[in-house]
Amino acid sequence: MSVERVLLTNDDGIDAAGLRALYDALDADYDVVAVAPTEDRSSAGRTLSEDVGIADHELGYAVDGTPVDCVVAGLDALIPDADVVVAGCNEGANLGAYTLGRSGTVSAAVEAAFFDVPAVATSMYVPGGEDWWKRELRSAEFANATRATRYLVAEATASGAFDRVDYLNVNAPIADADEGGEGDAPAPMRVTSPSPWYGMEAAHDGNGRVRFSDPIWGKMNAGDVPDPIGTDRRAVVDGEVSVSPLSVPHAAEPDAGLDELAAAYGRATENVR
Repeated sequence: MSVERVLLTNDDGIDAAGLRALYDALDADYDVVAVAPTEDRSSAGRTLSEDVGIADHELGYAVDGTPVDCVVAGLDALIPDADVVVAGCNEGANLGAYTLGRSGTVSAAVEAAFFDVPAVATSMYVPGGEDWWKRELRSAEFANATRATRYLVAEATASGAFDRVDYLNVNAPIADADEGGEGDAPAPMRVTSPSPWYGMEAAHDGNGRVRFSDPIWGKMNAGDVPDPIGTDRRAVVDGEVSVSPLSVPHAAEPDAGLDELAAAYGRATENVR
């Protein structure tokens, strides 16, 4: 398929540096229209609103809603002729199977798949301590993410990859940008699968509060992740662009062994009122 029009969204908000970096990278080749949240809606998952407010923006449309709101509004009302949806670039990685459902960036790509529109979700790993998210990022630091996304929008669509997968989850290492604003040499690309490792922790303080933590970020900073080569998290820690080819969730499994249970249900409950 050929790509002419790109719907660009994110979960960091329409004025985020990562969205602007992707817009500038794609705008040279495509008609790019942003349909993105008015403000940060990170970790919104696939939350859908009943209705949303929409305002014109220099890049397209600012939506007072979630990333999924943006995709539904964009593909069904505002930009119905979009050929591809690109979500990102998220300021922070979306790595591991357990993050996919809670990520607004990835959820936007999943929603596009239900419209049968190819999608690329792009995120960037930003190393640092607990306050890494406060870092002011320059456009050149997104170079690995923008190069990879631009390449995949062109080549993955032309190769027919989206005949076999629904969306691509891309995670790129941050680029070392010099004072001239130019990114470093391109990071290599690796096809990956989401890491199955799960390490979320919960601590009850005894006073009516439970605090959550995810120790993987400290392990990533130390380069000591529990993931083998071929997983998304290992690729990013090794300085590679991770590309996970994925399909929409909730595929039915007809061989789960439930047929006999279903047939016996009536007998098991016949005396239950």
